[in-house]
Order: sequence, then structure tokens, then C-alpha cells
Amino acid sequence: MLKKLFRHYDYSLLVTTLLLIGFGLIMVFSASEIYAIMKLQKSGDYIFIKQLVWCVVAVICGFIGMIIPYKMYKAIVKPITLVSILLLILVFVFGQAHGGAQSWIALGPFNIQPAEIVKLTVIIYLASVFSNKQAFISDFKTGVMPPLVMISILFLLVALQPDLGSAMIIAGIAGAIILCSGMRFKHLMSLLGLAASAILILFLFVMTNEQASRISSAYDPFSNMQGDGWQLINSYIAIASGGLIGKGLGQSIEKAGYLPEAHTDFIIAIIGEELGVLGILFVILCLGYLVFKAIVIAIRCKDVFGSLLAIGISSFVAIQTFVNLGVASGLMPLTGVTLPFISYGGSSLVIMTFTIGVLINISAFVNMRRKNQSTQEEMERVNTTN
Repeated sequence: MLKKLFRHYDYSLLVTTLLLIGFGLIMVFSASEIYAIMKLQKSGDYIFIKQLVWCVVAVICGFIGMIIPYKMYKAIVKPITLVSILLLILVFVFGQAHGGAQSWIALGPFNIQPAEIVKLTVIIYLASVFSNKQAFISDFKTGVMPPLVMISILFLLVALQPDLGSAMIIAGIAGAIILCSGMRFKHLMSLLGLAASAILILFLFVMTNEQASRISSAYDPFSNMQGDGWQLINSYIAIASGGLIGKGLGQSIEKAGYLPEAHTDFIIAIIGEELGVLGILFVILCLGYLVFKAIVIAIRCKDVFGSLLAIGISSFVAIQTFVNLGVASGLMPLTGVTLPFISYGGSSLVIMTFTIGVLINISAFVNMRRKNQSTQEEMERVNTTN
């Protein structure tokens, strides 16, 4: 079975993912070297080595995702969901705070972010539920309400950390899968109204003063240049000074204390400064290719579960990329969301790579089915001719 899978993998997805991981590792080293020495009082390669370890783990997890038949996740969706809820609860008990959010659990020298695991959980859970409920998807009470309640629980547990960036990505992924689930239009409109109400409640009652200031600084950073607007202004300077081809790898000035933690959320600004618009385009095109291929696989997959999984994966990569680039360009408030495969961060890298591994596995089954179908059609033509 494995030999059959290997023959039918979409290797363009694998190559693109490995390119992004390798490029991200290089940029993390470039962006973090000065920060590691000046701020952490460590060697220049300290953050690079930690990210290298996560890259190895991510690649292993990616290959595991490629090998395990995607339909197996449907059988274990309940334990996956329960573990995700448990991890989110443990964050409130043992979690570590950073940037105003208690979102991490320490495991020795490494931290894991359960919200990243929840993003994948939402994809698997909704794909499983809606593929099982196709017979009564038009019944709001039976087909829509149960999964909506579960997603609301996951959404609120993440939002209360408070990690509004991850919460909004979870809502976006859920929305994309629901939109493609075959639900009736009036039910979609009802859900849209509920989502708008939930977002309003979050802004009014959950959002902290620090997060409110991030919103104001995103759209008018020059009103508080030495405060909340500092990071965005320096992101503008980095991208603008890079021009078309950049200053050269390792030649960034902004990473020398001007752009705080340049190896994380704002790494695209360092890419723009060192490698120019061409460097930014390389990242966007590679990520865009992953999204495009996921949509193609979703369309070609005749299995509802596999198709909805692919839709969820495409929305995961697309929404997280859009949010990160939106923050760095001032289109969106600062959220603490990483750039897929590029930013420093183990949880995000491992989950995203495993997710693409699952997508590659779906592509193998789609390609096998298409090949078998074409072979059968060819045999029928030969028999008809004879």
C-alpha cells in the first residue's frame, strides 16, 4: 500500500513545503542573530538551533501525515477533540503568558501552543461531522447545531486566553468548511449573524486594553510613534528600504533592536529589507501554490470527508498567511499570528507541516482513483472497439 501511495503523491506539494521550511530557517537565523546576542545574552545561533530542532520534528510529522490514510482521522475524531479541549483548559492552569496572552505550556526548554493544535482539530472535526450529516445537512437542529456548539467552545477557550488572532483564524477555518458543507443558504445567513454578534461581544467584553491599543495603532501608528505604533512603523521602514532586490541576506538594520522580535510575527519585514519585493513574492507564491493545490484536490476528491479536509487545509494556510501579512502591512491589528513555515515557532511549524502531509495523503488517494478510473475507461473503449 505504501509503495502505491508513494507513486501517487503530489510531490510538488512536498517540494514547495520543504522550500518554505528551508527558507524560513535561513531567515530565522538572519533575523534572530542580533536579538539572541543582545536581548537573550546567548550565542547568535541560539534561536536558529531551537528552530532547527523544530524543523526536524516538523519534517518527521509531515511524513507521518503523508503515510497515515486520511480516513483514519474520522475514526479518532472524538479523542482528538477531547485532548484539544483538555489542553486549552490546562493553559489556564499551567500556561505561560507572553504578549498579554496566556497561550503557552512549557515542556522543558520548549513551549507548545495548544491553539495551533486546535486549528487542525477544527478541520478534522468539522470535516468528519459534516461528511456524516450529509443526509440531514438541511436540518438546522440536527445537522448544524451540534458542531456549532463544539466549535463555539473551542473558539471561546482560545479567545479567553486571550488569543484573538488564533480565535479569528479558527472562526475563519470553520466558516470556510461550513460554506462548502452543503448547508442551506438561510442557515448560512443565520450563522453569519451569530458570528457577527460573537465578534462584537469579544470586542466589547473580552478584548483587553492592550489589544484595543493594537487596533488603534494599526490604522494610525504615527499617532503613537514611540509606543504601540513603533513596531508597525519600523515594519514599513524595513519593507520600503529593501526595494526590489533588498540590501542582501544578513544586512538588515531594523533587526538590530528597532523591530522587536523580528524573527516572529514581523519576519516578512526582514525578508523585504534583505531580499526585497522578490523575496516577499517568493514566499507569497509558494504559500499561494499550497492553497491553490489544496482547492484543486478538494474539487477532485469524491469523498466528502477528504474534500472538506482539503478545504479546511487550504483555508488554514490562506487565512493565517493573510492575517500575518495584513499585520505587517498595517491592514490588520497586531495579533501574534505566525507566517506559515517562515516565522520562528515550533507549534505552528509542526502543525502546519503535518497538515500539508495530510493534504499530500489525500492527493495520493485522489490520483489513484483518477488513474484507476482512466484505466477502466480505456479498457471499456478497447472492449467496445473489439
